[in-house]
Amino acid sequence: MLRLAAMLLAGVVNVIAAELLPAGKPPPAVLFEHFPDRLHAYVWRNWELVDTAALARLVEATPAQLEHVAASMGLGANRAPPPAERRQIYITIVRRNWHLLPEDQLLALVGMSRDEFEFRLKEDDALGLKLGSAKPACEPLRYHAPDASTLAKAATIRADVARSFASGIAFEGEAPLAFAAELNRVPSDTRPAAADGKLRYIFSYFGAYGDPLAEPTAIDPYPDGLLARLAQQGVNGVWLHVVLRQLAPGGPAFPEFGEGHEKRLAALRELVAKAARHGIKVYLYMNEPRAMPAAFFRDRPQMAGVRGWNGFDMVAMCTSDPAVRKWIGDALAFVFRATPGLGGIFPISASENPTNCASHNRHMECPRCRLRTQAEIVGELHAVMAEGVHRGDPAAKVIAWDWGWARHGDATDHVRALPPGVWQMSVSEWAQPFERGAVKGKVGEYSISVPGPGPRARQHWSVAKARGLKTVAKVALNNTWELSPLPYLPAMDLVAEHCAGLAREGVDGLMLSWSLGGYPSPNLRLAQLILDGATATADAALEALAVERFGKAAAPAARQAWSAFSAGFREFPYGLGLYSAPQQMGPANLLYGRATGYAATMTCYPWDDLTRWRGAYAPADFVAQFEKTARGWERGLEPMRTAVAAAEAGKHPEAERERAIAEAAYCHFASVAEQAKFIVAREALAKNPGDAAARTALLAALDREIALARRLYALARADSRIGFEAANHYFYRPLDLVEKVVSCEALKRAHAAAPK
Repeated sequence: MLRLAAMLLAGVVNVIAAELLPAGKPPPAVLFEHFPDRLHAYVWRNWELVDTAALARLVEATPAQLEHVAASMGLGANRAPPPAERRQIYITIVRRNWHLLPEDQLLALVGMSRDEFEFRLKEDDALGLKLGSAKPACEPLRYHAPDASTLAKAATIRADVARSFASGIAFEGEAPLAFAAELNRVPSDTRPAAADGKLRYIFSYFGAYGDPLAEPTAIDPYPDGLLARLAQQGVNGVWLHVVLRQLAPGGPAFPEFGEGHEKRLAALRELVAKAARHGIKVYLYMNEPRAMPAAFFRDRPQMAGVRGWNGFDMVAMCTSDPAVRKWIGDALAFVFRATPGLGGIFPISASENPTNCASHNRHMECPRCRLRTQAEIVGELHAVMAEGVHRGDPAAKVIAWDWGWARHGDATDHVRALPPGVWQMSVSEWAQPFERGAVKGKVGEYSISVPGPGPRARQHWSVAKARGLKTVAKVALNNTWELSPLPYLPAMDLVAEHCAGLAREGVDGLMLSWSLGGYPSPNLRLAQLILDGATATADAALEALAVERFGKAAAPAARQAWSAFSAGFREFPYGLGLYSAPQQMGPANLLYGRATGYAATMTCYPWDDLTRWRGAYAPADFVAQFEKTARGWERGLEPMRTAVAAAEAGKHPEAERERAIAEAAYCHFASVAEQAKFIVAREALAKNPGDAAARTALLAALDREIALARRLYALARADSRIGFEAANHYFYRPLDLVEKVVSCEALKRAHAAAPK
């Protein structure tokens, strides 16, 4: 199995860290039975992402042989993006081949060494966990000439494609990442918004997550065009993920640290200078000190803290040890001295990643930390970080994020323990109550459908203000894990409600996104109008935005559409398996004739795991809430079409793009309901093959899924933003939606032939 060599200290290749993907017998791969064989699945899945010559080399075929395979299924010419762009969306390629190719062939396909890939499995936003924490067993794939039976099955696929896509599926529309060229163009008006002293920082819409200062990318994650557009919408900060031991040498205590830091700091200085030309500062995400492999502490036993995290033999670098604290402070001072103008840091001291001994409420297991409270440990860590940052640059900000403190409960004791001069940040909507159908609960985070600010944030801000600390709201205004593969969700009434609440709270800044949500959107413009005080009320801001985007004549219809979308989104079944349900994939998520047995994974593979999808909801309630959500979005589409038709000439193209985004959102929400209905009917038929009502329901769900996949296909072909999110790359490409149609047709035939 793959081993996490690159999770080691930078440059220490002889220290084995921990197995990210567990040893033992690998699980079986899922079979995609709508294809004639694995070779045909491989060609289809990679046809518009990898060039034919590279695909052929991997399976010891000629390009002509694979072109014949593609043509036999109705595919047109291969127009894959250049290799550098392909590498930029490598997660998309990994996801679609994880159950098709063995490790060696998969690595060759994405052009990565084993060490590099294993580093990404951990540091690229927990990619290994998203993929399921285990590589399925796959035999080496080699070309073989298709026999008569295989050719007949391929011909059936070709016929299904021709019937459902009368105009064909030859490549047309936008190539993957085409949106980046648009965002790279600098607008004619490059003036940043007037500074009001309020902090607003955001992540790149298409930035790399794992090691962005060292990884070569085909597309600059922060081009001048994107920075200029963000600045126009009041953004004055951008952020990126870094690992501290990669940015600074470790001195005598940690000689292993710092390999490649000169290269990374040079890239950071370049970004800081470029952003400064747009009035934007750069902030670093600090998730420190990172837990280390047990071998790291062999000669440093006094630094070893809590051991064993999530099944892996990782050990906390105990911050009760003076040498650990000294390294953190010195390293940050080094970085800020070496990078003049760097905006600051925002530490997450209790994230999913193991860091300090208190980060997962386990400090009582540490012989030193057990004598202290969690609040004391967290407060001291922030004091060390603030001292180091301010030693390097007294003007830089340290933003203490309360994520995970007291495991998301009342952490006012933590806020009271913070050092003077730091900023205190809370997820705005945390603990906000909601009621959806039969389910009552409280929001964790990532919610547009339940607007904040919530009671936890308001309580923490109140304590921070009483101590003289500035306050920050972490918000999600463009999209969330409620639905992430669209650049923004035009549920403007909900966004306005949240921003109006924040205006009343008087927070000093906003963190506008996590890895998702970095698009320079009308949602950000709406927040700017409300929070800058340019309009007197949220209603006035909505009216101003509608006129600005559509023109005066079309504004009433646009307002009507936004209100309908917002009303529909208020029915979204928050409290479901937010990370595991299939709303990110929508119609692209495949259906299976029998249970796969696979558990849904975080934002990657929903599979057919309805139990995890529905969370607190009964199956019928889960379906009902998604249907209510979809109906709201559907009701908004007609007035949105009216607004597009009435839009002023210069505003029409962008108005039409907003309509397409709203229609794509409808397709996603409606599809989740149909997938759930299919699974319920499939399981009923498994128990009683003669259940006529279940068979009728199953076939109806398949027909509706076919219609939704076809509808979303046209939208995704025309707009390369649809399906994309920075930390997951493309959840789906247009051919995945065609594959969904092919698979549904195969399932319909199987059930038509099954004994009644």
